[in-house]
Amino acid sequence: MDTIEPLFDRNIECLFCKGKFTTKKIRSRFIKVTSYDSDFCPYYASDDHNALLYNIYVCPHCGFSASDDFAKYFPPATKEMIAAKVHTNWVPQDFSGIRSIQEAIQTYKLASYCAVLKKEKHIVIAGLYLRIAWLNRKLENEDQEIRFMKLAINEYLESFSTDDFKGTQVSEVRLLYLIGDLYRRCGETDKSVKYFSMVIERKSTSIETKIIDMARERWQEIRDEKKLGESMSR
Repeated sequence: MDTIEPLFDRNIECLFCKGKFTTKKIRSRFIKVTSYDSDFCPYYASDDHNALLYNIYVCPHCGFSASDDFAKYFPPATKEMIAAKVHTNWVPQDFSGIRSIQEAIQTYKLASYCAVLKKEKHIVIAGLYLRIAWLNRKLENEDQEIRFMKLAINEYLESFSTDDFKGTQVSEVRLLYLIGDLYRRCGETDKSVKYFSMVIERKSTSIETKIIDMARERWQEIRDEKKLGESMSR
């Protein structure tokens, strides 16, 4: 009997050039999350079965990189921009095999660049930046982790102000919580408290009680840390 491998080849048609290629994906039965950080960063039972590594597909023909969250529609003039900025400068690379964390980060950076040129929703671009931050956390590269968390915050703020998260899997409560937690991780506690408070204010209208509770926990942690800092400075 044949052994089922965790990774399989998925057939892809490039959204941009319509070229055909394959990219690796992990079979869902092999993906086992053991825990999450407060910003929903997942930890897997096996580093070899880290689903984050294979979210992006990179077209070997033209360099256009995307995830399943990308819209098929290209706004006016964006195809010309991608052709000039990506396709023309593309040095063929192969991301169709097993990926290291560093290679995965490279694919997310390519995808985030393409997403900006394509004028994808802010919520989509924010998710790409956040995953780059998570992968840098895995590498213990704090400078790059904070850099991409800050980029994610800016995109999440734009998403909230334009309502472009609506119709996606990210609810308003989850979005506000994420902004608060990323501010907290970047050391901007006053801004963090503001957004956690906005989450807590929605407790009577939201069914996402777990996220409301998480916001309360983070808010209390910040208060406790402030009190401790004040008592030590006396």
